[in-house]
Amino acid sequence: MRVFKGFDDILEIPNPVLTIGTFDGVHLGHQKIIDQLNREAEKVGGESVLFTFYPHPRMVLYPDSHGLKLIQTQAEKIDKLRRMGLQNVIIHPFSLEFSRLSALEFTRDYLVNRLNVKKMVIGYDHQFGKNREGNIKFLQDVSETYDFEVIEISAEEVDEVNISSTKIRRTIEAGEMELARKYMGEPFELFGKIIDGQAIGRELGYPTANIDIESEIKLIPKFGVYAANVLLSNGQIKEGMMNIGVRPSVGMEKNNICIEVHILDFNENLYGEHITIQLLSRFRSEMKFDSLFELKEQLNIDEKNIRNYFTDIR
Repeated sequence: MRVFKGFDDILEIPNPVLTIGTFDGVHLGHQKIIDQLNREAEKVGGESVLFTFYPHPRMVLYPDSHGLKLIQTQAEKIDKLRRMGLQNVIIHPFSLEFSRLSALEFTRDYLVNRLNVKKMVIGYDHQFGKNREGNIKFLQDVSETYDFEVIEISAEEVDEVNISSTKIRRTIEAGEMELARKYMGEPFELFGKIIDGQAIGRELGYPTANIDIESEIKLIPKFGVYAANVLLSNGQIKEGMMNIGVRPSVGMEKNNICIEVHILDFNENLYGEHITIQLLSRFRSEMKFDSLFELKEQLNIDEKNIRNYFTDIR
């Protein structure tokens, strides 16, 4: 898959078959569009193309009030699109100036004159351009003038999937990881670097890898204890129990979120390495304990419950 950042470095794309969107999460609805893109591209001896944006439009249009966190970082989204078999991604810088382009200017100047688009695959309710004036009817009206075909994803097809990135974000914020996995086709992931912690977990017999997510816009699930798969940098997959929160029992500041995972039956040093966490199921809310003894007793219960969970799903 080729990734182009804007139009300056685009190489020629033969017979582009294109769709437009932010595609955060690359959920089952997005995957359905990509499958159709790939099939349509094969029919005309062309290549599938996603025209997407960065930053997310809401972050530019409402910089002080968007409150938006994303399901995926750019790297995570690109990796999933690659695994879906998409052939080209154009990541166009989204700016206030770009947002003022009319649907006609965008279609004519970018999709037709620069890309020479052959086909467009678009949902019946998709809108784009200044004041969201571009839609399926607009594209159908101009397609004959600019010599491209429009393929509509019908209301029946869209409603059959009934998924949106917003819906998935709310699911993750509620800690409903099984439902998020159902919508996305795979578990929600956190990726980050292992950093030094307070080593309190080691004192309690539960050493943890503390993770720096390295992204300010990444969505963080609801605080609590989770069962998780841990994907190590050497390709190994381990089982773990993960905590997300402010660790009130050890006096952390409320605005200092800690993401840490205890890897079951594992005692190697991972400091400085990058790992991926797949969150599978939330077991309980974060709790405040009066003593480290009470905390350890609860960790023992958590470990038993999470080991049983992994036994059941194997």
